[in-house]
Amino acid sequence: MKILALDLGTSSVRGLVLGDARPLPGALARRRVVLTVDDEGAGTLDARHYLACLVECLDELHERGCLDGVELVAISGQWHSVVPLDTDGEPLGPVLTWLDTRPEPSPTAVGPADPEAFHQRTGTWWHRCYWSMRLPWLRERTDARVTRFVGLVEYVLGRLLTEAPMSISQASGTGLLDLHTLDWDPEACALAGSDGSDLPELVTRDWSGALCAEYARRWPALARVRWAPPIGDGAASNVGSGCVDPSRAAVTVGTSSAVRLLQRMPAHTESSALPHRLWRYRVDHDHVVTGAAYSSGGNLFAWANRELRLPTGKALEQALALLPPDGGRPANIRFGGDRPPSRQPAGLGMLCGLGFGTTAVEMLAGLMYGVCEQVVGDLVVLESTVGRPVEVVLGGGAMAASTWWRQAFAAVLAPRTVGFGRHPEIGATGAALVATGRIADAVVVADIGRTDDQESAPSA
Repeated sequence: MKILALDLGTSSVRGLVLGDARPLPGALARRRVVLTVDDEGAGTLDARHYLACLVECLDELHERGCLDGVELVAISGQWHSVVPLDTDGEPLGPVLTWLDTRPEPSPTAVGPADPEAFHQRTGTWWHRCYWSMRLPWLRERTDARVTRFVGLVEYVLGRLLTEAPMSISQASGTGLLDLHTLDWDPEACALAGSDGSDLPELVTRDWSGALCAEYARRWPALARVRWAPPIGDGAASNVGSGCVDPSRAAVTVGTSSAVRLLQRMPAHTESSALPHRLWRYRVDHDHVVTGAAYSSGGNLFAWANRELRLPTGKALEQALALLPPDGGRPANIRFGGDRPPSRQPAGLGMLCGLGFGTTAVEMLAGLMYGVCEQVVGDLVVLESTVGRPVEVVLGGGAMAASTWWRQAFAAVLAPRTVGFGRHPEIGATGAALVATGRIADAVVVADIGRTDDQESAPSA
């Protein structure tokens, strides 16, 4: 089956065409998007510009003839984002992404009556990352009356499709969904100050989308193509990495980083207990992903590359190869603050032990090693939920770019077996596998190799 896969990320928008869940040569279009960040904790995107970037990607694929024969559109989209809309569905401000650490409760606000029960039901906490705290904060700072709140994914699809209800996977990332009943959780909605009327409609199990008339004329090859419900990017990346059972955890490094374990856990059935340090979101109606996420990942590399005058290309990798995994400068990598459940703010990043002989590569290595170290404690907790050590598969664009970083992860995570998913575009591929009911095929598609492999699979 020929599938158009859309990856709606934080730093870029990508559209690529897959054949048998593998990228077809020359069928990739990408646009970088501008993420606005500052030391006050902002992390926002412009919704209209984001939509324009996606439209440009689809225009490019259409002009090349890449959309001909597509039978399905699958989507991997960022979790946790939210944007307020007016009565016409227009944004009343920028999109808050997962990176935005500014939302705080009002001084009189009171959290869940039973925080542990709340955590078990929603898989989340009363925290600035989730809509339970974000919606009241946005209302206070929005001049006009808010008619609805949606995620960035729903805003984009609401413009392209005849209808765009929120998928179960995306809804679980809001922190307002009861993971068992697959409906909005009454207590979480009350914390968010919502009676449900300003929240997105939730998809039914058999929902599929279709292009609206304007875009069906613009991309006629997609006029009658079915659109699958979007999958949260973390869940899609797990599937694309081949980590689809409790024996194998995914550690992915894109803009941010995360460690996750996927399990079959159908709705309306008994769930396993969720440790306090971990979150749990839905992949679909039958599977969940449990784990921890971090604000630091490839964004640290991007910052260092911009500010430290690093060598480029092979010269950088050769310079890193001269250092052992722990050969960099000690670092606090909380440049963007902490993801839940921690509440540490942005702006805490630090490089230590610097001298006049310290090189830019040593500073970079310290940051990269810090990303490796942050995973270990939560991986141990994750392993406790399955009662045994697990194999780890590294994935994501940052992992594909650096042999040294993969080997540093292997050293930090020893004695576990650590592999590397060489398949490119793991988010888009994972979304396609979920959309076609082929989660079980993910291990073969992922092409898991050794961390010291010098070459990953070629990109599309």
